[in-house]
Amino acid sequence: MEIKELTRAEEQLMQILWQLKKGFVKDVMAELPEPLPAYNTVSTIIRILEAKGFVSYMAHGKSHEYFPLISKEAYQSFATDKLMHGYFDNSVQHMFSYFVKKEKIDLKEADEIMKLIEKLKNK
Repeated sequence: MEIKELTRAEEQLMQILWQLKKGFVKDVMAELPEPLPAYNTVSTIIRILEAKGFVSYMAHGKSHEYFPLISKEAYQSFATDKLMHGYFDNSVQHMFSYFVKKEKIDLKEADEIMKLIEKLKNK
């Protein structure tokens, strides 16, 4: 199945569904920051996510309990590949250099990255 790109609102709701594992619209709304969007807005976005193949539901009478069909890891991989291809010529080095230049990586994170690199070298 082909993964489609999510809008910011869709991704926000998916982050909540990934965290909850399953939930009704009211459960998703309980996790949203203030000011809360209208219930109908959240419900509509979730139905769009269903149409895109990201979520499904179990019917409980007239209510629907939604759950993710696509894992956070699968979407993370899709989004990272898109970012790498679209902005960094598929180069981890270019992406890392960008974050270093923009001072988005602190010394602790850089140290963790170095440990990961050493682990990779020792395989």
